[in-house]
Amino acid sequence: MSDNPQRDVDDAPESMTIVAWSGDLDRMWPTLILGSTGAAYGMSTTIFFTFWGLFPLVRDDVRITGTDAMTRALAGMNRPGMRHMKLSKLHLAGAGPWMMKKLARQKNVAHPAELVEMCTELGVNLWPCEMTMDLLGLRRDQLLEGVGEPVGAATALSAMSRSRISLFI
Repeated sequence: MSDNPQRDVDDAPESMTIVAWSGDLDRMWPTLILGSTGAAYGMSTTIFFTFWGLFPLVRDDVRITGTDAMTRALAGMNRPGMRHMKLSKLHLAGAGPWMMKKLARQKNVAHPAELVEMCTELGVNLWPCEMTMDLLGLRRDQLLEGVGEPVGAATALSAMSRSRISLFI
């Protein structure tokens, strides 16, 4: 640290860490939009996917995840995958997500699956939470291509401590 704390802030590398804790469509969209936009602007960007935020990273062809009856039941109640994301409000038995996706197409807003591809191409670190994977019985081979190796909370906190922007979505 120098004698001028403002200079240290100005000289800090541009970086952003986002914690994605929800797999809801209306939370995953801004997570991936911010992540891809930050990377497109040259920021070192990391998204740490934990708890339900990890389920959209499961490949759509994987129907049930889990290693025992309880973790399989959780996956059955909250189906993983990009195509199965619900809205946090106004889900309306699937009508809400359908309407949002239709509006997004009309307004040329990329689908979250496209945004994940963009993030991968732009070098965004997509980190699945190792503890959540263990807790919910998820395997590495069930995740989308381009997702990084599972990491723990300490690794995510370390990235956040070095980031100029840290978000919890």
